[in-house]
Amino acid sequence: MAEIRWGLVGTGFWARETHAPSIVATPGVDLRSVWGRDPDATAVVAAEFGAQPFSDVDAFLDSVDAVSFAVPPHVQSDIALRAIAAGKHVLLEKPIATSLAAAEELVAAAEASGVSTAVFFTLLFDPRMRAIAARAESDAWSGAQGLWLGSALMDDNPFNTPWRHEKGALWDLGPHAVSVLLATLGPIVDVSATAGERDLVHAAFTHASGATSTTTMTLFATDAADGFSTQMWGPTGRQWLPVDDVDDGAAMQLALTELVANIGSGTTSHPCDISFGRDVVAILAAVETELAR
Repeated sequence: MAEIRWGLVGTGFWARETHAPSIVATPGVDLRSVWGRDPDATAVVAAEFGAQPFSDVDAFLDSVDAVSFAVPPHVQSDIALRAIAAGKHVLLEKPIATSLAAAEELVAAAEASGVSTAVFFTLLFDPRMRAIAARAESDAWSGAQGLWLGSALMDDNPFNTPWRHEKGALWDLGPHAVSVLLATLGPIVDVSATAGERDLVHAAFTHASGATSTTTMTLFATDAADGFSTQMWGPTGRQWLPVDDVDDGAAMQLALTELVANIGSGTTSHPCDISFGRDVVAILAAVETELAR
């Protein structure tokens, strides 16, 4: 199969440090095009990685077969709809949108277009996490507790961006926290939540298996408190999940490699496809509703 012409949407820290290098390093992929909201930054990133810069979204989409996204969720969901409608395969960031209606629209578009999709739930592309998830049914975990203390909104953090100030930890760290709980404890059928200071959220979940889990998250932790952890327990003992030391680049290359394989075989389903991304958004939206009560 000829190399897939790949496009990158985004020029920020995550696009430069993880997406672009991983695309370039993945066999079967040719990073052809870059689109960004800042023309100067777009030109810099495109030049650094040997791609062509674009300021027009339609011209950008015409130049590629598949698109990776590294932009805020509200920017991603709008452009991803256009990409999918144009028949482009997509690697989305999480969350795929910040409302269930927008996520459902993306899923419907992907089903109608028949494109291959994946969502970069970083932790679920770590081999250690996959091994634990594969044993989840036999291990029969009774519950889990997650603690997600991020410092992204400290002044000198590269992830200190406007959309994170607006949406907080629920929509930034929440996709990580929820995705690992779904992968290990299964579907969530009931949600409750309470808020703390600033963006602090405490959420509790009941899973279809009968297991229960909790997670606490904030983006306003100090550097001294910063860190992520999730521990499961059950009849076989306790299990810490590897959520705080994942190799982002290796995980991204695995996501790209699996998406390339699906594109080549015409496969549209994946454990981390756009439908799974919608399921995570549904849980986050339910938490948001609980917090508003």
